[in-house]
Amino acid sequence: MSETQLLVEAVDALADRFRSMPQSRLLGAVPGHPSRAAAALALARWLAAAAQGAEGGPVREVPDAGAFAAGDQLAVAGHDLAAALAALPGTAQVVLPEPLGGPRTAAAVAAAALAEVTATAAACR
Repeated sequence: MSETQLLVEAVDALADRFRSMPQSRLLGAVPGHPSRAAAALALARWLAAAAQGAEGGPVREVPDAGAFAAGDQLAVAGHDLAAALAALPGTAQVVLPEPLGGPRTAAAVAAAALAEVTATAAACR
């Protein structure tokens, strides 16, 4: 199974978890974030910035659309990144913003994105 397919599956599973959370859990604090929804938004922003880097476009920040949109924002950003990476050879250079680690290969971006999704899922249990 390809890295991008693994990423899509992990993003979908986490997005579904966020979509089904009651407000009290969405707004509950987790390590490093004031709420689970904030953690999901931070991850969506990371994924979106990586996707925009892979597509060669300017980075635009994902807006905060509220706690109940977190799952959908996460799913859209994750799918955008997977599609952008699938269109590139694994050795292609992706220009990421410095806060995301700077330039990396497409394969390294896919692995980093999967690690970010996994870490957020673990933090938001």
